[in-house]
Amino acid sequence: MKNITIYSTPTCHYCGLAKEYFKSHGLVYTEHDVAGDMEQRKIMVDKSGQLGVPVIDIDGEIIIGFDEAELARSLKI
Repeated sequence: MKNITIYSTPTCHYCGLAKEYFKSHGLVYTEHDVAGDMEQRKIMVDKSGQLGVPVIDIDGEIIIGFDEAELARSLKI
C-alpha cells in the first residue's frame, strides 16, 4: 500500500474531492490542515514550492491540485 499524505484546508473544494476520491477507492491517507498548522505548511511548501492546496504526496511523488488521472496513474488504480 502506498503512503498518501494530503495537505489541505477546511474550505478547499478540491481538497474535499481528493479525499472523497481516496475514500471511494478504500485508500488510507494522512491529512494535514495547513490553514492552522504552520509546521506542516512549511513542510508542504518545501515539498511543492507553493502555498496552493491540495498538495498530495504519494510515496514522495508530489501532485499539486486534484488531478484524477494523475492520481490514478500514481496509485495504479
